[in-house]
Amino acid sequence: MIQNVEFRFEGGRCGVLLIHGLTGTPTEMRLVGKGLSRAGFSVYGMQLAGHCGDVPDLLATGWKDWYASVEAAAETFRHEVDHLFVAGLSMGAILALKLAAERPEWIRGVGVYGATFRYDGWAIPWYGRFSFLLPFLHRFGIGKHRMVHENEPYGLRDERLRAQISGLMLGGDSAAAGLPGNPWPSLAEMYDMARVVRRELPKVTAPCLVAHATEDDVASVENAHLVARSVSGPVDMLLLEDSYHMITIDRERRTLIHRSAEFFSRIAASCAPSARAVA
Repeated sequence: MIQNVEFRFEGGRCGVLLIHGLTGTPTEMRLVGKGLSRAGFSVYGMQLAGHCGDVPDLLATGWKDWYASVEAAAETFRHEVDHLFVAGLSMGAILALKLAAERPEWIRGVGVYGATFRYDGWAIPWYGRFSFLLPFLHRFGIGKHRMVHENEPYGLRDERLRAQISGLMLGGDSAAAGLPGNPWPSLAEMYDMARVVRRELPKVTAPCLVAHATEDDVASVENAHLVARSVSGPVDMLLLEDSYHMITIDRERRTLIHRSAEFFSRIAASCAPSARAVA
């Protein structure tokens, strides 16, 4: 059964929509949400379609369902605030960029955290470098019952936190820590979406804060550079040297929160006062 673990934090007239990653959970965005709320933002940590349940729940959805759930959350939230920002982690960053490309009139700025167009980090096994072939295999029904299991260090440089999160994940608490691996069909869907969004990056005109760990174990920093050189809007780059992939909860999360709040505040201050979105 899918559990609803999305969250809301009340704040000011500027709102930030937070998007978690593939097989993840809104919980991975909660600390960032609390920090942004303390900085005066209203926050909505949404939950992607098919997530926070079991593997069959996830397999019943594809990337178009995940994006539809993002757009629906943004449509709801934008009517509650004057200025809407969006930020996502890993695949959530790709979804955030797609929202900014598809709905530029909605989005004032984008937080791109650990963007994952390809799984090419240092901890990905050699055969994982061929995962871009998964969409081809998926079309022929190959590997539909297979899964790529998570391995150490689980995106976390903080060893204490790593032990805590991996215990929850391997213990089956998908609402708290996500699934313990990525089903092949879901990875295929993610790669299909990444190809689409990569072509759409020039349509992103909103300012972007591109944050990435220099030693990301899941997605190399080249993913961040791809975003920086492809979007049309201005880019602030934040490279974190004491974190792995899960930068929203790892050792430098406070730096990420501070820079995000500063970035969104600066954009909001430059925007003309506006009435609540009604269109």
